[in-house]
Amino acid sequence: MKYRSLQTQLSSVLNSIRADGLYKNERIITSPQSSIISTTTHSSLLNFCSNNYLGLCNDPRIIEAAQKAIMDRGFGISGGRFVCGTSEYHKMLEQEISEFYETEDTILFASCFDANETIFETLLSEEDAIVSDRLNHASIINGIRLCKASRHLYEFNNMEDLEKKLNDASNARFKLIVTDGVFSMDGEISQVSKICDLADKYGALVMVDECHGTGVVGAKGRGAIELENALHRVEIINSTLGKALGGAIGGFTTGKKEVVEVLRQKAKNYLHSNNLTVHAVQAYREAIKVLKENPQMLLKLNKNVNLFRNEMTKLGFNVLGNPNTAICPVLLKDARVTAEFADAMLKEGIYVIGFSYPVVPKGLARIRVQLSAIHTQEDVWKCIRAFEKIGKRTGVIQG
Repeated sequence: MKYRSLQTQLSSVLNSIRADGLYKNERIITSPQSSIISTTTHSSLLNFCSNNYLGLCNDPRIIEAAQKAIMDRGFGISGGRFVCGTSEYHKMLEQEISEFYETEDTILFASCFDANETIFETLLSEEDAIVSDRLNHASIINGIRLCKASRHLYEFNNMEDLEKKLNDASNARFKLIVTDGVFSMDGEISQVSKICDLADKYGALVMVDECHGTGVVGAKGRGAIELENALHRVEIINSTLGKALGGAIGGFTTGKKEVVEVLRQKAKNYLHSNNLTVHAVQAYREAIKVLKENPQMLLKLNKNVNLFRNEMTKLGFNVLGNPNTAICPVLLKDARVTAEFADAMLKEGIYVIGFSYPVVPKGLARIRVQLSAIHTQEDVWKCIRAFEKIGKRTGVIQG
């Protein structure tokens, strides 16, 4: 009985979401994550809605590394690293991430969400200021809310507004600029080099979230900071192991050694949470090795991205974002049209998802297409032709 009032309220919220065409149905996958997947309702779908940018989720080298580790060390550690012990493999992976990014030290978290959520309150206080891009990931927003530092939001990727906000924060003891490297909903890349220039001018520190850049963007897959020639100018890099590098779970902070050491001593999401299993750690070590030894993966990915962007633009679709990312949002604007378009794509054998409010602003609904190195050119063409067919049928593009 005591639940009934809340139940009525929640049912009203759900009905409103459905009426607005914003209800998000989860599709149940019944196959490994790859370029071709099956669901409970469809089989042999071409998958263009995955963070599996390099195709490593189902790579036999990654699977073998995980299998060997689980036979050697078992399934889990059963606690946090401080309490239950840390494996030498954890330390090896941290060292290898530091070498990959050419940083001083690295600390692993269960996810990058954990890393982003804990870093601000651990390092900063009410004497300090955080200057954050307005479109930063929800985990960064959550982390900032947990911190007592003053908050200053600058307009999306707008350097003039960033400078204004740095001026507003001029009295702060420490100023930290934080930005996504690749903005996941827009496929845009942060102007990291210009941000670092402003940081130098105003005595600020810089933190970049490279979740959608690690393994994907830059000549060696080190993200926006590499693409923007800012590899050694950023004090803090947060990223995930759960996208391009195998797609399971795990994140990290890498950067200045004192930053990492303080996180080890004080970060709640590190001290009071289980960390990565050893078999996940060993899989990610193998993934980094595969990335380093196979630069052709990035070349193939870029080739697929260029084909999709060029042909979709010729057809009249509005494809957002930077061509250096694997994220290609096709802007349709209307939430209901977008949801129906994605459903129609499914019937054509193409797995994509429509994104609408509150994930993106109202009136800016889009289908986020994500390319992978394991897509063939034929796969990409099939996706393009399906967009063309449905686009003409629905009047989204001219028939």
